[in-house]
Amino acid sequence: MIPLHDDNPTTTRPLVTWLLIGSCVALFLWQITLSVRDNHELIYGLGLIPAVLFGEVELDQDIRLLPTMATLITSMFLHGGFLHVGGNMLYLWIFGNNVEDSMGHGRFIVFYLLCGVAAGLTQAVSDSSSVLPMIGASGAIGGVLGAYLILHPKARVLVVLPIFIIIYFLRIRAFFVLGFWFVLQLVNSIIFNESSGGGVAYWAHIGGFLAGAGLVLLFRKKGVLLFDQNRPASFSEDQVPRLPWIERRYSLLGKRVQKSYIKRFFN
Repeated sequence: MIPLHDDNPTTTRPLVTWLLIGSCVALFLWQITLSVRDNHELIYGLGLIPAVLFGEVELDQDIRLLPTMATLITSMFLHGGFLHVGGNMLYLWIFGNNVEDSMGHGRFIVFYLLCGVAAGLTQAVSDSSSVLPMIGASGAIGGVLGAYLILHPKARVLVVLPIFIIIYFLRIRAFFVLGFWFVLQLVNSIIFNESSGGGVAYWAHIGGFLAGAGLVLLFRKKGVLLFDQNRPASFSEDQVPRLPWIERRYSLLGKRVQKSYIKRFFN
């Protein structure tokens, strides 16, 4: 289930969200121009290494680029591949603007960084002896998702759901989309460890999400209501934003199966 769009308008331009996306993409594009060795050293120098953070091991001075505590920040701007950065930026693009709108630009950047730090610490505590560097914005973005769930659980999110060779586009309440995402992180954190789970920092996702759900109570602007208290219980068809270019179902081979409006679930 991949989110593509939500039906939440904003009152301000999401300048910080754009800046964060631009920074992560620009740094990743720079990363891929580096040699394998240089990129390896960059990740070890700016990534968060739990064993180094807690003083169990010392990082080689030739690789050490910043004080260890600073890697709690720098690690969230590096990524390990196109899918890694692409997936993270997609979630930030969809959900970040409304969270930023609820806080204002200055508060949102502080909120985002705090969620990233909380995520990094959660992952580090869960495996304090790990010498593998943790990188990626997913922990901080988990905080954005947690805040969005508290602010806009009734918002509809357009998701793509591939079933065999058919791609379905559905509108589902944010409560179910983000709730499913969080439960999936919990399940994966239990089933997989770092070696068998492909190195995914599930505990960082969980820590960031919970931090965001709590910090939004402090960082929201005065007058911003929680749980969509000012949102209509339901929308008529003409009130739901349309995306004509995908308001059909397609097979994975690109052939149009049938015309149909996007299905709406969990109304």
